[in-house]
Amino acid sequence: QLQLVESGGGLVQPGGSLRLSCAASGFTFDYHAIGWFRQAPGKERERVSCISSGGGITNYADSVKGRFTISRDNAKKTAYLQMNSLRPEDTAVYYCAADLNYCSGGGYWGQGTQVTVSS
Repeated sequence: QLQLVESGGGLVQPGGSLRLSCAASGFTFDYHAIGWFRQAPGKERERVSCISSGGGITNYADSVKGRFTISRDNAKKTAYLQMNSLRPEDTAVYYCAADLNYCSGGGYWGQGTQVTVSS
């Protein structure tokens, strides 16, 4: 059964860190690029970061550049999003997506994990 399962979200104070994980099953993970997206209440979905199938190409939204790091471990079929220096505006539901096309926003999606940055 095809699945993407995000984990690692939670409540964190401003300036804190979280590491999100995206565990894949049921498809050939290392053929697929991975994207992290987020959606805050009342706002449109935003692309946060993407990583190519082999991990050699990454990109980041300007709003997270220098604070977030995307990575993947193809042997573990898992992608990660390390989030440092978190801000209240980072509060959102974070989703991972696996796609044959790099950073397209299509493909398979997980159910999301809530990240709340608040004091």
